[in-house]
Amino acid sequence: MNSHPESKQCPSLFPFICAIIGLVWYVVIWEFVIRGCRTARIRYRTQPRSSLATAPPSSFPGVSILRPLKGLDANLYENLESTFTQQYPNYEIILSVADEQDQALPVARALISKYPNVTARVIIGEEVVGVNPKINNLIRSYHEATHDILWVIDSGVSVAPGTLARSVALLETSTPTIFSKKRIALIHHVPFASTQEQFLGSLIEEAFLNTNYAKMYLAINVTAVEACVVGKSNLYRRSDLERLNGSLKPRALTDNDQPEDCLRGLAAFGKFLAEDYAISSALWHELDLRHDLSCDVAHYTIGKMSFSDYVWKRVRWIRVRKHMVLIADVAEPFTESLVAGSIAAAALWYLFGIRVWLFLVIHNAAWLWVDLDVYESLAGRPLAADRRWLFIGAWCLRELLALPIWILAMLGDEVVWRGKRYEMFGAGEVRSSRQEMEFRGGDKLLGKGTTINSC
Repeated sequence: MNSHPESKQCPSLFPFICAIIGLVWYVVIWEFVIRGCRTARIRYRTQPRSSLATAPPSSFPGVSILRPLKGLDANLYENLESTFTQQYPNYEIILSVADEQDQALPVARALISKYPNVTARVIIGEEVVGVNPKINNLIRSYHEATHDILWVIDSGVSVAPGTLARSVALLETSTPTIFSKKRIALIHHVPFASTQEQFLGSLIEEAFLNTNYAKMYLAINVTAVEACVVGKSNLYRRSDLERLNGSLKPRALTDNDQPEDCLRGLAAFGKFLAEDYAISSALWHELDLRHDLSCDVAHYTIGKMSFSDYVWKRVRWIRVRKHMVLIADVAEPFTESLVAGSIAAAALWYLFGIRVWLFLVIHNAAWLWVDLDVYESLAGRPLAADRRWLFIGAWCLRELLALPIWILAMLGDEVVWRGKRYEMFGAGEVRSSRQEMEFRGGDKLLGKGTTINSC
């Protein structure tokens, strides 16, 4: 019996469908890439004057700048000084350290002496509300801050003098967009990294943050379909945070189920290692509010970072995100240059016979060109000629490492941060590893006599 003629074509249907899906995915990824590049050009190549520039000083809302300190970060003095020189008439600075022996304390005191006209003070001593040391360091500053608007900025970051004015204007006068008609509750700044150290890890980190990371960060935020915030420099209102319980779920679904003494405000996020993403996600989902990017960058100085330091930092990021936004974590390899390009190359070869090597050369050259354009937009200048090939070499190594690092990260749940081991679980919550709990006394982790009701 002769088989039906069409049955001979059936085996080719599956690879044909896969090839079409692969090309569609490639087009979607490039749409995001171009969107990120275009956003960088539009938003960061010019810095307009703040709408508050011509307003009387009395109309400027007060801002409390909170800077948690831990040790001597690279360029610490310059980083902290950048907040003492803000062109804004109504702000205070609160510098916090966990203990009196911290090496950052003399730097903080020197700057307070240098700028006597700036309202600034140091708070010594943490209040332990969870396992996140940054939150523990900030709690007292958070409660003692004079103003409702808070600017939480990491010690490794410096900012331009007009950053605060432009950010407050955006927070105060934010208007609905075509993507969202929700009130803006958080203003954040895309990191721009620099390094004077010729360490391999530092160079790779610089290339990663200023190209691939930056363009995808910008594209996701301008699309505004989900919270995507890094906490190096964020502005928000304490009155909004005080309505959050850290459940990351709409208030209507959780209010009736939570005890009266459930933690709220900043303390509710001490259970998260990625408190920046958790806060932004809580504002988004619990209060149905939105975020926006200012036209300023958070200048981040990278210190001495070895190759191993870079690898394990990326592993930590991926493992944290795996427990908070699993879908995004699973999809990440398919957004990378080598994987996305390989998928498209295979599809084009199958459908049209285009040589794989030729397509990959064109694809990677175009991807690099876009990444360098993003760098130039954020930096406000072209990449220096004497560093161009070093930067491109680090960029190539970053691209090659992306998939192996992702695989390594997905195989585990333990992360190391500031010399301590943590285990990820739940919706991004974290607990000290068994060894750390035993070392610190287990149930004494939250401090003597402290009782915490987590939501």
